[in-house]
Amino acid sequence: MRVPSPPLTNPARPTADPGADGFRRARSRPSDVPGPSVRGSPQPSGGSKADRPPRAKPGPCRLGRRTLAAALAALAAGAVGSPRAETLEGSLARAYRANPELNATRASLRATDEEVALARAGYRPTVAADADAGVRNVQGAAGGERLARTSFPRGAGLTVEQTLFNGFQTDNDTRRAESNVLGQREALRFAENTLLFNAAQAYMDVLRDTAAVELNRNNIAVLEEQRRQTTLRFRLGELTRTDAAQADARLAGARSQLSAAEAQLRARTGVFRQVIGVDPRRLAPGRPLDRMVPPRLDLALGMGLAEHPRILSALHAVDAAEAQAKVVEGRLYPRAGASGVVQRRRDEEEPGDDVLAAGFVGQVTVPIYEGGQVYAQVRQAKEQVAQARIEAEQVRDAVRAGIVAAWAQLEASKAQVAASQAQVQANEVALAGVREEARAGQRTTLDVLNAQQELLNARVGLVVAQRDRVVFSYGVVQALGRLTARLAELPVAPYGAKAHYDQVKDLWAGLRTPDGR
Repeated sequence: MRVPSPPLTNPARPTADPGADGFRRARSRPSDVPGPSVRGSPQPSGGSKADRPPRAKPGPCRLGRRTLAAALAALAAGAVGSPRAETLEGSLARAYRANPELNATRASLRATDEEVALARAGYRPTVAADADAGVRNVQGAAGGERLARTSFPRGAGLTVEQTLFNGFQTDNDTRRAESNVLGQREALRFAENTLLFNAAQAYMDVLRDTAAVELNRNNIAVLEEQRRQTTLRFRLGELTRTDAAQADARLAGARSQLSAAEAQLRARTGVFRQVIGVDPRRLAPGRPLDRMVPPRLDLALGMGLAEHPRILSALHAVDAAEAQAKVVEGRLYPRAGASGVVQRRRDEEEPGDDVLAAGFVGQVTVPIYEGGQVYAQVRQAKEQVAQARIEAEQVRDAVRAGIVAAWAQLEASKAQVAASQAQVQANEVALAGVREEARAGQRTTLDVLNAQQELLNARVGLVVAQRDRVVFSYGVVQALGRLTARLAELPVAPYGAKAHYDQVKDLWAGLRTPDGR
């Protein structure tokens, strides 16, 4: 049975007892373990600091649960000044509305819609009007008489041509254009899937890296306190220079890790701005999209293979290729058309001439042989149909593999969250034990530093695991092709791809686009 994992809200909570959500709840802190302190152990009570230096035992300067709580605050807090937190769903909606890459794909679909109007133009007549005017001057002699006259021949005409039969080329060209439109709609849906997944990943990456920065900052505070105590004990002769050097080295390494974490956070912030369109401010915790994940892998495969936009787009490409092959084949069929002409001429031969003429012509053309060019084009088009079918099978296999991989990642992330929570708890207990043993002289400073580092690594690993838990749930839905604004119920009006098509498919004239451009 699939068990949902908790959202990336509190990566500091180690688990021990199973809860209603299927994960283990945090146990209370044992009474003999001192409470956590971000800055290390408290000063001894009584007397001044000068009179009473720290005793020759390590204080409980530890990377405790409050340290991870500070990381949680970083997960949900960004720059000061935002009235309320930005949610994951709100960020996805913002990206859906304004992402330039998605808007470019929508514009491409609108341009593809016009292919249907272009194809349907073959059903309609073409009308052309012409007019001319000139001057004619005649000088000379004819029949013993001298001629000297000037005339102004002029006229206007109207020509109407209509295709009656062209080997069903217009029908098949319209089918091809409609298949292209349907395929481009699926391409838009796939682009929407990809964008929303990238936006969710960018959102969770910022949360993860913000938490990592907070954990590393608090680790530095703990190590600074550890170094201070180690230095004092070294001066008192209780520790060696090696112990002091180990504390210094570990602190320098922690500062290096913090610099790397801050650099990665800045990079992720740039990606967030690129995908979602604004800088991250106050980010609320993200939650997995488990409600859209099928309960079993076989159901996910059936759903994805039936609905994935890449598969449907490839199938529409097959339809378009078949229609194109019939368009080419139609060039071998007879063609029939009709045309009508109306003209009026004045002063054509003599001044005062006024002639009105009208005519109607029907024409039939039967192609007999065109050098084999059309036959080769038909064979070529049929091979392109076969190619499109093979590519559709390749896409189907790729989608199947993507679903299986995404499913495996999600299942692994659930196990990693549980394991990371247990690891954090075990490291907390181990760190407390190492400190107690160090007080008794059974452990060295290096042992304490190593235990603190292992606890830090475990907590960072828990943050990463919970980030993966959310992202991989979106990854499964994206692999199914169902990560859309409508199905995910995002707080945004879905883009109506059919609205523009209905506006332009039967337009006979007009230069303005439906949006007024």
